[in-house]
Amino acid sequence: MVIKEHMEVIGADGVHVGTVDKIEVGRIKLTKKDSGEGAHKGHHHFIKRSLVADVEGNKVRLSANADVAVTMEEETGRG
Repeated sequence: MVIKEHMEVIGADGVHVGTVDKIEVGRIKLTKKDSGEGAHKGHHHFIKRSLVADVEGNKVRLSANADVAVTMEEETGRG
């Protein structure tokens, strides 16, 4: 499974989680535009690659529903 920049990341339920910014060792870095509002705004979020179930066309499908995957994200500060 090849994951590339700008692919859409969706939960097992088909709900949008984010957009791939880049791939790092063991995790997918999402773009800041998908970071949400409030305290999360302007931060990069990461999804563990172990949550990837499949790559379908230009979409990365996770093994967890979007609402669960978001709670498993790692977050970094601005930068």
